[in-house]
Amino acid sequence: MKKLTSILLSLVLVFSFAACSNNSSDNSNTTPSTSQTADASKSTDENTQNSNTSSKILVVYYSATGSTKAVAETIADTSGADLFEITPVDPYTSDDLNWTDDNSRVSVEHNDESKRDVPLTKTTPDHWADYDKVFIGYPIWWGIAAWPVNNFVKGNDFSGKTVIPFCTSTSSGLGQSGDLLADMAGTGNWQDGERFSSGASSSKVESWVNGLDLK
Repeated sequence: MKKLTSILLSLVLVFSFAACSNNSSDNSNTTPSTSQTADASKSTDENTQNSNTSSKILVVYYSATGSTKAVAETIADTSGADLFEITPVDPYTSDDLNWTDDNSRVSVEHNDESKRDVPLTKTTPDHWADYDKVFIGYPIWWGIAAWPVNNFVKGNDFSGKTVIPFCTSTSSGLGQSGDLLADMAGTGNWQDGERFSSGASSSKVESWVNGLDLK
């Protein structure tokens, strides 16, 4: 009788040990290890860091005849940027832009700096704070940036933004136009700009943009 009882107890212990072993095996298969959890967390962090380091770019431009607009659109297409057009409340007509006429609007404004305060339909682009790189384009008027750009520059805070000017002209260069706008702004990290001829090819604009560090 004692021998039979001893055998039964031994069998119970064997089955109990087998059940515990199975439970332990199941748990090891369904519960991630500490190293696996750490790897997953690291991967998530790296993806977040990559998304946070992507630049958000805006191309701002004023175009009197369409030349600057064409360059601005090529820059935006090449860099994946958003576009914002500077538009005066009172748009310039072709007669207004006749610089050979001393009585035209641009001639009068050129001769009297107090008349260059050009109200804009909208001064600050939507989500302005989100952009960390801003292109600013304009035609050259009498060796400086067309003054409809002035109120845009004066009306926005460029702190923390890299600003890249570009211009279009028939013969004039960029000159001091970018530096004058930087002084007017008082904030921002203003870079050397680029001048394009009226009717500049898309390939030339693309080549310039691709040579910039926009990351």
